[in-house]
Amino acid sequence: KTKIDILITPSVTILVGYGISRLICPWVAYVMYWLGHFVNTATAYQPFLMGVVISVVVGMILTLPISSAAICAMIGISGLAGGAATVGCCAQMVGFAVMSFRVNGWGGLVSQGLGTSMLQMGNICRRPQIWLPPTLAAAVCGPLSTMVFGLQCTGVSAGMGTCGLVGPLGILSATEASAKMWVGIVLLCFILPALLSLGFSLAFEKMGWYTKEDMKLQG
Repeated sequence: KTKIDILITPSVTILVGYGISRLICPWVAYVMYWLGHFVNTATAYQPFLMGVVISVVVGMILTLPISSAAICAMIGISGLAGGAATVGCCAQMVGFAVMSFRVNGWGGLVSQGLGTSMLQMGNICRRPQIWLPPTLAAAVCGPLSTMVFGLQCTGVSAGMGTCGLVGPLGILSATEASAKMWVGIVLLCFILPALLSLGFSLAFEKMGWYTKEDMKLQG
């Protein structure tokens, strides 16, 4: 409304934002640290239950329009919990890529499988049932990661899934190299999520919960 508004408004906004961040950031950092400590410790003691929970929750966060990688980095997720988070993210991306291949073709396979499953968010809002197959696949792969293959991952990599293959590469760097590790990566990050998601999806389609057209990407 005045000639100096263009300077005062952003200046006040920046200063207020800076002051609030200085005030609350130490407390947020404290909460994030203990949350990560709880998640990592609980997974070591309860690998089956936490394997399911972490894989499902982090995988769903990856598909939501928020950053699963940032959250994993903030809480300092690591070890078996990081491995479960990774395979959960992979299940979402590979799952949606494979189960929607019939309507989205190779472009959809690559954009979702190596890009992000977030592309399906609009379809999920219209038909939430399509989220079930990759989420159930994550629930299966998570405990297999923690209890059978012992896959581990740390920080940002744990929340990236197959985006640029960052998740599997993170497992490679955090897990002791062995034949079991390689089998676990191939099986839990790619093959099993694809097969389970497709199987669940076809079953739900036959039950009339949705059609393949409900997963078509727009544009």
